[in-house]
Amino acid sequence: MTDLWTVHTADLEATVLTAARALLDDAFDGDFSDDDWANALGGMHTLVWEGGELIGHASLVQRRLVHNGRALRTGYVEAVAVRSDRRRRGHGDAMMDALERVTRKAYDVGALSASDEALEFYASRGWQLWRGPSSAMTPSGVKATKEEDGSIHVLPVGGALDLDGELTCDYREGDVW
Repeated sequence: MTDLWTVHTADLEATVLTAARALLDDAFDGDFSDDDWANALGGMHTLVWEGGELIGHASLVQRRLVHNGRALRTGYVEAVAVRSDRRRRGHGDAMMDALERVTRKAYDVGALSASDEALEFYASRGWQLWRGPSSAMTPSGVKATKEEDGSIHVLPVGGALDLDGELTCDYREGDVW
């Protein structure tokens, strides 16, 4: 039997946060940095538990994206992972259902940067590939993020977006997208 929690970072015990970080380190084969972890905190988390063990995690944090001269309040999806022996059983869908519900009720748009392995998963859920150029507001000005082009997806909830237009994200340490 599995349980799905949707909870804010502030309401998670240190032991749960430690278990989530360990799950993410394992799921990303050690390629999940301290910056990646910091970028996943401060918002809503969905956690899947099975028999008292954490088997899935995803989070949604608030960011600002600029598009067509507007600053969009954005629910940004981070740190999505399911333990390798529990994949392909609907846990990712359940976590994303919860985060997408929050996104649709609280934000202008949802956004995420998907790995190549996850592109089909997000497309099947209605996330749309951003086709236009991407950039980030950095301490030294707006900088193109061409290496991210082709991996950014959006979930429009508050009006039409020009998917071929420019999309600029706010700055943060580590991966900006």
